[in-house]
Amino acid sequence: MKKIRLAVIFGGQSSEYAVSLHSAGSLIRKLHKERYDLLLVGITKDGKWYIYDGDVESIEHDTWLQDASTCPCVLSCSTANHGFLKLCSDGSYEEIPVDCIFPVLHGKNGEDGTIQGLFELSGIPYVGCGHMSSSICMDKEMTHIVLENAKVPCAPYLCVYEEKDMDYEAVYQEAKAKLGLPIFIKPANAGSSYGISKLDSFEGFEAALKDAFYHDGKGKVILETTIEGFEIGCAVMGNRELFAGNVDEIETSLPFFDYEGKYQMVDSHIYCPARISKELIEEARTLALRAYKALNCKGMTRVDMFKTPDDQILINEVNTIPGFTDTSRYPTMMKEAGIAFSDLIDRLVDLAME
Repeated sequence: MKKIRLAVIFGGQSSEYAVSLHSAGSLIRKLHKERYDLLLVGITKDGKWYIYDGDVESIEHDTWLQDASTCPCVLSCSTANHGFLKLCSDGSYEEIPVDCIFPVLHGKNGEDGTIQGLFELSGIPYVGCGHMSSSICMDKEMTHIVLENAKVPCAPYLCVYEEKDMDYEAVYQEAKAKLGLPIFIKPANAGSSYGISKLDSFEGFEAALKDAFYHDGKGKVILETTIEGFEIGCAVMGNRELFAGNVDEIETSLPFFDYEGKYQMVDSHIYCPARISKELIEEARTLALRAYKALNCKGMTRVDMFKTPDDQILINEVNTIPGFTDTSRYPTMMKEAGIAFSDLIDRLVDLAME
């Protein structure tokens, strides 16, 4: 059987650069080597693209760029090339065709539709959602607008745009009146809990809003009602025929599931399956599928939700390129549904090339 030439792209211009390196390392270790001819492409924090032919450990330890194998490259936007152009030191270039791209990128320029648009220009199949749904899911305001229009329940919110002479007291009072206290402050376009705060008074509100604007990068912040209860999630996969994995549950003693909680499990624990009734698990899976369809997702997403004390389930957010480490939620939920990590990679590549 002819091997699939798979380009795995890691790194990127995002605050989640380090998360990408660990996700890529796990994915490379887990994929079926006999099925793929791998091309590894790293993107630096300042946006330079390199072909990399070294070991996985150097990716995970962020020393990959120092390897002698690295060589500058670009993705050809011409469908005639259907691949990458390796830029040689003598000024020439080498065409490297690929069959499929697996972007293991998180956050800005990775899952916000920008690089997906580039892939579509190249004509190369790629794993994950298209440019439009990626962009919508990355922007929390747009996610709210689409889901609420589709009658998919979400947490109440208020969108705030950055202004030169912003009246922070007026913004706080409006949010307090509409959303109650405490209030969650979130960048509209960021992940891994960067720039998120939870406040129950005006003290610290201005600083928290400025921090959220900084991490957003586009001058837009979402304020949300604090939902009593806890967070659950569901992994979804598919193009036309959809499959929902198992549902997990986050237990944390922190004000919210922050970066240290997510990636170092500080004062946090994840249960899969969630410790809720079978009926609620099925309700959560159904709601995740509804959100996936409404947002026109393809390939994969992880749908994060809240379960309230009176057993309501509300959508929190949708992640189009979830983490792919051994302990990440998406592969864990799929494993609990009967799909091993290596087989999951195969299925996602098959969906991309469908």
